[in-house]
Amino acid sequence: MSIADDETLKAAVRKTYGQIASGKTTSGCCSGVSCCSPVSDVKTIELGYSEKERANAPEGADLGLGCGNPQAIAGLREGERVLDLGSGAGFDAFLAARQVGPRGFVIGVDMTPEMVARARANVLKSGLENVEFRLGEIERLPVGDTTVDAIMSNCVINLSADKPAVFREAFRVLVPGGRLAIADIVAIAEIPQAIRVDLQAYAGCVAGAAPVSDVARMLDDAGFEDVIVELTARNVEDLVAPALIRANKPLANRN
Repeated sequence: MSIADDETLKAAVRKTYGQIASGKTTSGCCSGVSCCSPVSDVKTIELGYSEKERANAPEGADLGLGCGNPQAIAGLREGERVLDLGSGAGFDAFLAARQVGPRGFVIGVDMTPEMVARARANVLKSGLENVEFRLGEIERLPVGDTTVDAIMSNCVINLSADKPAVFREAFRVLVPGGRLAIADIVAIAEIPQAIRVDLQAYAGCVAGAAPVSDVARMLDDAGFEDVIVELTARNVEDLVAPALIRANKPLANRN
């Protein structure tokens, strides 16, 4: 895909999620798509959040745009530094901030100005002092090298037109031994070209989904190890499905 095409896709995603942040639409990832609901023919891994977790986030932080619960596999500990890729209105970032406590810190990065503004307003509601939100692209993170212990993301990386860059950036900012915990949409069937180039399907987390094997390869190419990509639901009639993705940055550089 050309740079011009990448920018067109990025603009379409930014427009869609800017409208969601502003309350002009609720149509985004997984809206009306069965891919985000567990089905009976597979084991379901913790897809959702408990009522307690939802109550721990400020009102307006949960926009219902996730496709899983990366917190369930992140294993966050008190005092850790956490980065949330595509943080939206801040739901996962606020939950992480409570888990890591006042000695820890959480950074949310999102490329949509309206989302960042909404998340920053939610910080004031939360009373938390260990979370902040930065405007930026996940392909070029406004975060220093080897500065975070864990990275989370929820239904965002499929929206990137340059996924290898996302994983390279994640590897760069993680400390040695750091980890990646992602809930995302992956392709489980060949996606027709007509859908691949449909901007609405792209912003809806279908057209940009990569096959499981491609996700695993991109993570390996970026330098990660112990890569696991596990479907959390599957409907044979769907083109895409939610998955939980785990990977670790080695303690030392590979030879």
